Amino acid sequence: MRPMLATLAEAVPRGPDWVHEIKWDGMRVLADVRGGGLTLTSRSGRDVTVSFPELVPLADLFDDMLLDGEVVSLVDGRPSFGALAERMHIGDARRAARAAVAHPVTFVVFDVVRLLGQDLAGQPWSARRALLEQLELDGPRVQVPPVHDDGEGLLAATAEQGLEGIVSKRRSSTYAPGRRSPDWLKLPHRDGISVVVGGWRPEVGGSRLGAVLVGLPGPTGWEFVGRVGSGLAGRAGAGLLARLRPLEVTGSPFVGEVPREDATGTTWVEPQVVIDVASLGRSSGGRLRQPSFQRVRTDLTATDLQETSDG
Repeated sequence: MRPMLATLAEAVPRGPDWVHEIKWDGMRVLADVRGGGLTLTSRSGRDVTVSFPELVPLADLFDDMLLDGEVVSLVDGRPSFGALAERMHIGDARRAARAAVAHPVTFVVFDVVRLLGQDLAGQPWSARRALLEQLELDGPRVQVPPVHDDGEGLLAATAEQGLEGIVSKRRSSTYAPGRRSPDWLKLPHRDGISVVVGGWRPEVGGSRLGAVLVGLPGPTGWEFVGRVGSGLAGRAGAGLLARLRPLEVTGSPFVGEVPREDATGTTWVEPQVVIDVASLGRSSGGRLRQPSFQRVRTDLTATDLQETSDG
């Protein structure tokens, strides 16, 4: 199963039909408990159970349960994706156990989709939320955060506290696995966008990563939307380049012609690596304005971006 997804919104929905939650800057995870065992699955469908051994006690709570939430790494009480990134790809059980002691994560639960053999996806959010609160899941490594009626107030408070934003949910909404629904609306504070990398260029006079060429899905394929160089200095650039080198191909993956000033000196790659960039929006020609690299989205695939574009 894939998790239900929220649609990007421009304003907070008003009225009693809506409820509002904090948007956590973490890793979306489904926690599946069956017969004393726990499986943690990322949004892209990857099994990440071994990476987070401190969450294994979830398997002791109920014989059968499916929870939806975010794994977050809290630093001074606030989620830090940078700190979480160090945990997300640990595949060795002993190393993960050491990391769990040194830098433990917290599973922030916001939905229950199955319990004791009963599929709850067809139930309204209000019924699932009431059941979730009755489960008394709060513990050292698990939290069920509160919900709020005042969405605009919550949006202002999260901006003041430096949090990522809010998610607004229609109280009557059923759970639609793998679908991006207008019944869940996300309002992030950062003007960020997820894009796929289609090529890279070295820095002037060197061999280190200087910029990446990025695209978004269009009607006939990947459309070039700009060159991103800001934010790629040091370890960030080196880590991204290590991901791109095995993906090198002979031709551009973008539909249409990439401008010569961008294409010159570019090494093309298969469009597989997804990154987040911040920008000042897009120009009339569709180019990202003053984009800067934020992070690699290992929880997203190119297919996820295409599916988001489709609806």
